[in-house]
Amino acid sequence: MEQIEGNFWPAPGDDATRLVRTAHALRREPIGSLGPEGLRLLISQDIGLDVLVPRAITLLHQDPLAEGDYYPGDLLGAVLEVPSEYWARHQDLAEEVDGIAGTVPEEDLLHPLPERIALFRSGVKHFLHS
Repeated sequence: MEQIEGNFWPAPGDDATRLVRTAHALRREPIGSLGPEGLRLLISQDIGLDVLVPRAITLLHQDPLAEGDYYPGDLLGAVLEVPSEYWARHQDLAEEVDGIAGTVPEEDLLHPLPERIALFRSGVKHFLHS
């Protein structure tokens, strides 16, 4: 991702948290090698959204409940929490995410996914289903 963005972060300091060290390392990985957990972590930290959200959507089309380290669907949960400003710029992707979320039977949605889907839909309702 660093090469795509042309933004090379300096090495994290000795006192950096595990999250910071992991995010730095993941930014150096080839985008195609990032799985659900790497995507979940970076997206949830608002890192590289323009590059990573489309990749996450591709994985979610294959498996809406793609799982990182937390629970089935945690990648979808991270994508649903992307700031609404992003979705305003990428309305086509918002429509895709809404469609993906709609494919998962309600009984398969673990907490907090139902609430995140509802919040996502309320946050982007002005351009969903228009």
